[in-house]
Amino acid sequence: MKNKLNAFSLFFLTGFLLAFSGRAQEKKTLFIILDGIQRELLLKNPTPHLDQVMAEGGYYPAHVGGMRGGYSETPTVSAVGYNSLLTGVWVNKHNVRGNSIRRPNYHYWTIFRHFKEDYPHKTTAVYSTWLDNRTKLVGENLEATGRLQLDYHFDGLEVDTLGIPHDEQSDYIREIDQQVAAYAAKDIREKGPDLTWVYLQHTDDMGHRYGASPQMDSAIQEADRQVGLIWSAIREREKNYGEDWLLLITTDHGRGEGGFHHGGQTDEERATWIVSNKALNEIASQTPGIVDLFPTMAHHMHLSIPKNQAMEVDGVSLLGEAHASHLSGSLSGKDLSLKWESYGNGKTGRVWVTPTNQFRYGNSDLYRLLGEVRLEEESANFDLQVVPNNLKVVLEIPSGFINVWVKQTD
Repeated sequence: MKNKLNAFSLFFLTGFLLAFSGRAQEKKTLFIILDGIQRELLLKNPTPHLDQVMAEGGYYPAHVGGMRGGYSETPTVSAVGYNSLLTGVWVNKHNVRGNSIRRPNYHYWTIFRHFKEDYPHKTTAVYSTWLDNRTKLVGENLEATGRLQLDYHFDGLEVDTLGIPHDEQSDYIREIDQQVAAYAAKDIREKGPDLTWVYLQHTDDMGHRYGASPQMDSAIQEADRQVGLIWSAIREREKNYGEDWLLLITTDHGRGEGGFHHGGQTDEERATWIVSNKALNEIASQTPGIVDLFPTMAHHMHLSIPKNQAMEVDGVSLLGEAHASHLSGSLSGKDLSLKWESYGNGKTGRVWVTPTNQFRYGNSDLYRLLGEVRLEEESANFDLQVVPNNLKVVLEIPSGFINVWVKQTD
């Protein structure tokens, strides 16, 4: 009888653990943008809270700026970088060319819109020191974004000049960052939004005012403490509710000589970084772009991106099995040559092309299948039989799509 009871107890305990394990797989994602922190200063400064996140996942040099000198070259400007992260595409597609955010192309959906399309009853949140992130980039309640609604937000303090008086030293932005981080941590601990964006600005202000300086160092260390508030809340959620959180922390641009300004295409202005609480795949060792964070989050959250939209995404997931990345191509007469980076898994892909770009207007492009390729060969050549002026080329891989635009070299 004792053995039977022990067996029953073991069975019951196993069932309970399995049930809890299933609950543990509830996916949550939070990404933080710490504005304008160049790599060398991040690594130079003591950042114990970021170090804790890195210890669970890693630190990865990354980049912004698109294809330098090419069709997707993207200004290393704040709002431009934010939108490249949100949409997974470079400026030639999302059309946010500066901080004024004049004419975003909302046909390239943000991660928030895709998430709400798939999971209308799950919750989203933005906690930000800049109101435009929610109202213009995410585009809350705009007709062009399908009247997208967020569930929680905390922002707009920077326009409250009575409640938070502005000062020339930008101390008010430091205070707003602190309030934003504290509010975000409280909401995360109590409400656990499923998809969350936190944006903190003070580091960028210090860079513009003082360059690489003690003031910038102090701002980085303060940003680390604010990250610590949020990381602590995530750890509590994981412990108390068994949730599976992906935390991605990055910056939107580097800085030029002296650490003051940005916007151009120097190596220093393009150089960024990613910190993750999960180990990323082999592609992350190839200096990933900010556009790679969109498909990474989509992978973690199991989003089903429609094919015509997925074929436009410029990034590739840094989670899961790596198949191919860094697609490039050239077009000479009827000859199309393609190259890519392969990760040696013996898989095949398919090449699609279209001479049109109707997607940017909200329409569909008609793609033609050129053929199948072995990804391990890392190159392919095709005779198009006609001479197009330019092509959108998409390489379909087991984990999704990668794309490149090519034009005649003659």
